[in-house]
Amino acid sequence: MSRHRLPYAAGLGPSERDPLPVAGPPERRVLRRETVLLLGVSLGASAIWAVLSIIDKLTRQTPLRQQTTAMNQSVTPDRPWLDLAYQLTGAALQVVPVVLALFLLAHVHRPSPAVGPARFIGFDRTEPFRDLARGAGLAALIGVPGLGFYVLATAVGINTNVSAANLTDVWWSAPVLTLAAIANALIEEVVMVGYLFTRWRQISWSWPVVIGTSALIRGTYHLYQGFGGFLGNVVMGLVLGYVYARTRRVMPLVICHALLDIVAFVGYSVLKARGISL
Repeated sequence: MSRHRLPYAAGLGPSERDPLPVAGPPERRVLRRETVLLLGVSLGASAIWAVLSIIDKLTRQTPLRQQTTAMNQSVTPDRPWLDLAYQLTGAALQVVPVVLALFLLAHVHRPSPAVGPARFIGFDRTEPFRDLARGAGLAALIGVPGLGFYVLATAVGINTNVSAANLTDVWWSAPVLTLAAIANALIEEVVMVGYLFTRWRQISWSWPVVIGTSALIRGTYHLYQGFGGFLGNVVMGLVLGYVYARTRRVMPLVICHALLDIVAFVGYSVLKARGISL
């Protein structure tokens, strides 16, 4: 293992106090493969499917703006008890890559000998009120302009109409949509930011490259919504990546993302039940 240590957030934040061990050339190859494999069983695979999805949409005769992308759909609408099992299983399995990422950070080229991986990436409860305030503030900062951008992107024809919640009318729809939102937030922020930022810094990528690459991947796995979803999520990735580089806390990002998705999923479900469409 290389003894060279790199300030984790050089020039970007207060994390100089906890330098990051930089991997040597042989270890860098291992870490690159590790990140590719983890992406391959999580968000990287989603990006590939999203690319195929947008190709499918673009090669249809129906214009993109007239197509609908349905999310959070019922699997067995005629059997609510089985549908609930499907929804809960899907949310639980989505968290597995999060646990795997933390496991790898704990056992393969550990980023800090002093603290555990969750503490190192700021995925802990040491600053609950500050994390909540930051997360809520980020959600407001991103959510309102994001909704306006979605409406504009759909109007100009570069995005599909996104149907965010399509569960049957059952009592457990709101709790399940909330769980789905939290699962999305966990995998996207812990894996896409906390884990990848740590690994890419360990192999000596610069902060602009780290933040930009993460944002591009984030945008790519939202391409199934259209190019508006891609661009909006690239911008979101840049903002959240910069915030993480400044604070080295992923918890506010998880809170922000969860709030955005809860409002989108549950809010859409409520509006749909009342016959209101966006």
